[in-house]
Amino acid sequence: MNGHSLEATLPISPATSDTRVTRRAPVRRPRRPPARADGARADKAALILRAATRVFARRGFFSAQVADIAREAGVAAGTVYLYFRGKDDLLVSIFDRTMQEAIAEGRAALAAVADPIDRLRRIAELHLERLGRDRDLAVVFQVELRQSTRFMEQFSATRLREYLGIIRDVIAEAQASGLVRRDVSPTVATKVLFGALDEMATNWVLSHRRRSLPAEAGVVVDLFLNGVKA
Repeated sequence: MNGHSLEATLPISPATSDTRVTRRAPVRRPRRPPARADGARADKAALILRAATRVFARRGFFSAQVADIAREAGVAAGTVYLYFRGKDDLLVSIFDRTMQEAIAEGRAALAAVADPIDRLRRIAELHLERLGRDRDLAVVFQVELRQSTRFMEQFSATRLREYLGIIRDVIAEAQASGLVRRDVSPTVATKVLFGALDEMATNWVLSHRRRSLPAEAGVVVDLFLNGVKA
């Protein structure tokens, strides 16, 4: 080998010298709860909310007790407090959950409808259909929620404003298309339409007659658009 050793002919990199390589301990990340556990919790919360809706509708919010709701849901009274802070929280959650569903359903339905007038009709139908298929929910919305000014002020500032915004946007679109008078404030027009739908639902709740609530949607929208003038 010409008198040269192998070590002399090959370069030695610093990494292969007497350098010690230290290994980092693996970082342990907190485990997320399994999706199945999240789903079970959501299902239990929904079960309690449905029970609360029935109890509030039949006994009244102020007369109802958490123990009544637990019994209706088939759970221990302490279980209710694992999901909700008390009666007030249950009432707020019923409103918030229902409005969230109504907003999502409304946006999805309107996406498939182009004409602004048809969109107004669809909004009215969905509004009355949702309450018409669940009388207990209608009682809670139209009667029990109106018992407290504090609740009404809180609700008006949250989901209800977003819901009314959907109606207002459609009315503004109809005005831009020349289908609705432009000299009318879209905000005022929104309140008029919502007020009419709201009153029809309240009358349906308080009436002993079992008529179809969704069937009233067409009449309400027709009166809103055309008035009563012959």
